[in-house]
Amino acid sequence: MSATREKDGRPGKPSGKESQPLIIAKTPAEEQRLKLERLMRNPDKPAPIPDRPKEWNPRAPPEFVRDVMGSSAGAGSGEFHVYRHLRRREYQRQDFLDKMTEKQKMDLDYLDKVSDNQQAADERTAKRRKKREKLKQKKLMAKKAKQEANNVEDSEKSSSSGEEDDQEREAEDDAEAPSFVMGKR
Repeated sequence: MSATREKDGRPGKPSGKESQPLIIAKTPAEEQRLKLERLMRNPDKPAPIPDRPKEWNPRAPPEFVRDVMGSSAGAGSGEFHVYRHLRRREYQRQDFLDKMTEKQKMDLDYLDKVSDNQQAADERTAKRRKKREKLKQKKLMAKKAKQEANNVEDSEKSSSSGEEDDQEREAEDDAEAPSFVMGKR
């Protein structure tokens, strides 16, 4: 037998990797699943991420035109095709420039709209913050007023409680020593 044969007996295949069965994807979802499986077989290997395709730019107009077409009657049969090609290229370039200016205008409009929305959101936030602070101050003032009212009542109680205590003692003294006795013969 040959030295390049594997254990399974196939000649010409290097022994090292297992042979994978060929699976043909029938749907895009299946194709995506197969790609993911292939990527996940070796997670240490970096995944290929393609760069964005470059935007198409038309060829710049020539600085000096050598073959200027005139209106002479002796133009050859191929001149019209050259003229048509140049005209098409120039129209394409002008359309591209128009689209670029439109895109730039739309970008500026978008940025203006975003800044206006941000400014409106900031104003709403400031208004709501002010309202919250106002409510907080109102609650704090109510709490202070309640505490002051309690302090005033406590001070009144303490000053009037001394007088009331004296009156209560007198009433108790009166109850302990009645001036007349009922039911005694």
